[in-house]
Amino acid sequence: MSEALIGETLHPYPDDLVIATKGGLERPGPGQWTTAGRPEHLIEACEGSLRLKLDQIPLYQFHRPDPAVPLEDSIGALVGLKEQGKIRHIGLSNVTEDQVRRAQRLTPIVSIQNRYNVDDRQSESLVDLCEQEQMVLLPWAPMQDLAGNRSVHELAERHDVQPRQLVLAWLLARSPSILPIPGTGSVAHLEDNVAAAGIRLTSAEVASLTGNSD
Repeated sequence: MSEALIGETLHPYPDDLVIATKGGLERPGPGQWTTAGRPEHLIEACEGSLRLKLDQIPLYQFHRPDPAVPLEDSIGALVGLKEQGKIRHIGLSNVTEDQVRRAQRLTPIVSIQNRYNVDDRQSESLVDLCEQEQMVLLPWAPMQDLAGNRSVHELAERHDVQPRQLVLAWLLARSPSILPIPGTGSVAHLEDNVAAAGIRLTSAEVASLTGNSD
């Protein structure tokens, strides 16, 4: 539904707009999502995403490795779609560094979308990996659990900005490979998010948040 709406609303797309979408989950019922890394499912999902009014999807990401399916089989399906011209670039989501390396043996990987924020830093090594290998890290839940983080609130007050703006500024300063993807439900919220790009943190302030999650 969302892909069809994007296609109807934004097509024809500007030349500098990169459309990204995902495959690898099934929805058996309301509010239910199950992992689906079977090659036939990924092929069907990708071909369905062409409802975006695209002949080729610029970035197609594998949503989550499926414990019931060898990772190589799932990635192999995406490689086949790429060879057919239906995908331009392949990305991964919710992966470990070992899984990234296994996928890279089959095809170039351009993006990783993992949970990453001030309080959840399990993907810290992947930030560095993306920087070293010129990949993009798309942190999901970038502003999760801010209410109890004293360091964020103190620094936000110092800069006279909202805590969520401060965290977006930190993500942008943390690494040139990070591309935040904050959600929004209003124009005002969108404008606040965009304004965060203008917040300038010192290297010491960035380091204080990078090394402190209390």
